[in-house]
Amino acid sequence: MSKQPTKPEEKGFFEKVKETIEELWDGTKDKAEDIKEAAEDKYDDITKKAAPAKKAAAKKVTAAKTAVKAKAASTTAKAKTAVKDVKAKADTKVKEVKAKAADVKTKADAKVKDITAKAKTAAADVKAKADTKAKAVTAKAKTATAAAKKKPVL
Repeated sequence: MSKQPTKPEEKGFFEKVKETIEELWDGTKDKAEDIKEAAEDKYDDITKKAAPAKKAAAKKVTAAKTAVKAKAASTTAKAKTAVKDVKAKADTKVKEVKAKAADVKTKADAKVKDITAKAKTAAADVKAKADTKAKAVTAKAKTATAAAKKKPVL
């Protein structure tokens, strides 16, 4: 008798589980590959759809940058013009103030000269009166001295 069985060998529990797992694994691999391909296709579709929107957004950004640069240049030009106007007005005011100051100085100098002349005249008058008075007093004193010398002393 031979030791080889005549009927097919029945598979054990673990071998059946192993085959089931292998079948599930193969199915899962196939499904994962299908999902991966679908995801790649979807990514390509979205990329193609987004490209025009991206270009449009880039154009809008470029247009906005250009507008901002133009506005900044315009504002800068206006500011420079305003500064020049203010400076011109300030220069005019400074000239006016200097002219007024020169006018006031001229008037003050004239007033000082006038007052000085009056003071000199008054001083000359006072000196003349004082000289006259001094001459009169001196003459009177000489006369009194001469009269006193003529009188005998007692």
